[in-house]
Amino acid sequence: MRDKLIRLLFLSVLIGLAIPAQKAAAQKFGYIDSEFLLNKHPDYKVIQNELSALSNEWKKEAQNLDNQIKELYVSLKAEEVLLTEEMYQERLAVIKVKEKESVTFNNRVFGMNGQYYQKQAELLQPLQSKIFDAIDRVCKRNGLAVLFDKASGPLMIYTDPRHDYSEFVLEELGIENK
Repeated sequence: MRDKLIRLLFLSVLIGLAIPAQKAAAQKFGYIDSEFLLNKHPDYKVIQNELSALSNEWKKEAQNLDNQIKELYVSLKAEEVLLTEEMYQERLAVIKVKEKESVTFNNRVFGMNGQYYQKQAELLQPLQSKIFDAIDRVCKRNGLAVLFDKASGPLMIYTDPRHDYSEFVLEELGIENK
């Protein structure tokens, strides 16, 4: 999901840069590698660590719910012979409620538009804006009509390194490539 969001942002940049290029007679093209840029940016590592910590915390919570359900099933199985049919059905209903809680929790946290993805978008947005602004400045300074993103999928079959503007974007962001 994170990669799709980033790729969508860069695709939007490319489309936005391509429209003014139609007016120019000679069009100049280039490409960047958004994965390379993100991995080089120090803020990205901080964001990844924060997301990882949140994810681990939520995964533990989900595991606790699953463990409670398993314990309830084990307890039910152990006491099955001692329970009346009514008591058995009551305990089974409690287990089903717990299972629904678990599914609801997982959907709320990790589902589409869940808390994890909302937090990810919230944390990545400022970084994406910085990178977009740097890309915009590099494109204008170098007179690029179109800038492709090498990381966004199978759009590029061959790339000539002399048209790679990733280093210029890193430089614009003030990041030294080591």
